[in-house]
Amino acid sequence: MITLHHIPYSRSMRIMWLLEEMGLDYEVETYAITDGSLRDPAYLAKSPGGRAPALEIDGQVIFESPAITEYLCETRPEHGLGRLAGEAERIAFLQWLSYAETQASTIASLNLQMVFLRPPAKASPVVLKLEVARLRASVKVIEAALDGQDWLLPSGFSAADTMLGFNLFAVPFFVDLTPFPNVRAYIARIQARPAYQAVLAKEGPQNFYAQDFYPVPEV
Repeated sequence: MITLHHIPYSRSMRIMWLLEEMGLDYEVETYAITDGSLRDPAYLAKSPGGRAPALEIDGQVIFESPAITEYLCETRPEHGLGRLAGEAERIAFLQWLSYAETQASTIASLNLQMVFLRPPAKASPVVLKLEVARLRASVKVIEAALDGQDWLLPSGFSAADTMLGFNLFAVPFFVDLTPFPNVRAYIARIQARPAYQAVLAKEGPQNFYAQDFYPVPEV
């Protein structure tokens, strides 16, 4: 049995989505950021950084979503969601896996400063403005890449979309997507996928974000 160690609406949602796209059976063990379960020695033995996801599969445990994604694609190539060595889109595929983490690091910073910090802690408006600008710039890259195509790779949907597409659940809480029609259409295509809908049904209502949009506070 495949077991996904998971925090709802976190980066481990990428792996849940990929497993659904592949039609694989799996179990979920759910954790929370605030209850200390990620610091339990038993969990740290699976994910030394104390983060989700970790995936138990094929008699081993893999942590970090890009590594898990690449492993699933390479060991289950019949699903056609990876781009293997020697294939024309291999480099683009790997680049998008890494780009997803680059963008996610900015989202994580904004989550920490705008969602999790509580008084008397106070984020710097100047830093927040820079971080939002960085996130907006990362969306521009996706907007350009999607010009004339439905998915990140010209050949069609792949695990690059599950890696990066997950980020676009969080991006609209910090960046107005009105100027990005290609990205908005991409999000609509993602939301229409049965596997993505299955993930949302399993996740249930999100309680991560308490408001629809987090504006940068005035200096």
